[in-house]
Amino acid sequence: MLHFGSPNHQENDYKETADWILAQTNQRPKVAIICGSGLGGLADLLEDKTVFPYESIPRFPTSTVQGHAGKLVFGKLQGRECVCMQGRFHFYEGYDMHTVTYPVRVFSLLGVETLIVTNAAGGVNEAYSVADIMLIKDHINMPGFAGQNPLCGHNDERFGVRFPCMSDAYDRRLRDLAKQTAAEQGCGSFLQEGVYCMLAGPTYETIAECRFLQTLGADAVGMSTVPEVVVARHCGLRVLGLSLITNKVVTDYDSEEKANHEEVLQTTKRRARDLQRLVRHLLCTPLPIFASANDC
Repeated sequence: MLHFGSPNHQENDYKETADWILAQTNQRPKVAIICGSGLGGLADLLEDKTVFPYESIPRFPTSTVQGHAGKLVFGKLQGRECVCMQGRFHFYEGYDMHTVTYPVRVFSLLGVETLIVTNAAGGVNEAYSVADIMLIKDHINMPGFAGQNPLCGHNDERFGVRFPCMSDAYDRRLRDLAKQTAAEQGCGSFLQEGVYCMLAGPTYETIAECRFLQTLGADAVGMSTVPEVVVARHCGLRVLGLSLITNKVVTDYDSEEKANHEEVLQTTKRRARDLQRLVRHLLCTPLPIFASANDC
């Protein structure tokens, strides 16, 4: 059964969920990682793990999509306490935007200060190759254009201001650090930096839509991530976004290529270890990347 929520209904639920989690584990992570389709292996790298199936957590939604295991995993990665979501929630599953982003506000109440979001995405930029990793420097919030923004409705001042800034949604210092780490780990040859566009899904894009996205300046397209980032920045969290390019979008009417979820998962398997290595070594940095930020 899906947990359709409303902002008013959930205002007091975030604390209930956070208090339950705090009572179940002594770990107090400063970093949260949301794992995209097929990228849940990041959580398998954690040591001293405590695992909570989503259905066991009060008020927490549940995943319904293949490639999303539906587990909240606490542990240490390179000595840093982290919490990983093995599976996220999507608007196309029938959840409203407040439910899609529910975990991010819970993370804020847990004391998380840095959010790393990963996703599988289609390559819109013709210079990109399948299995490239794209650092997200900005996003285009298509559902937001249609009024589907997770901050619509009553503003909860416990989390942030009514009109949060989004021009710095993806932390520049974290991106610079990721580039440096990628070069050191031999990932620089397939690292890109670009703009992620979110569409609601669940259909893949038409050829006309793909051409439109190219005109808009999008480099990659997917069905997630942006609502989580919006809420994270509203809460004052710093954000690093990483897209794994799992397929090239189709822009030629004579093409026989067709996007499909199996292709997405297969490509993810090919490059998942590189993405995991990048994140793991990124967390080794001595720089203060875990400090909170609310620069706007």
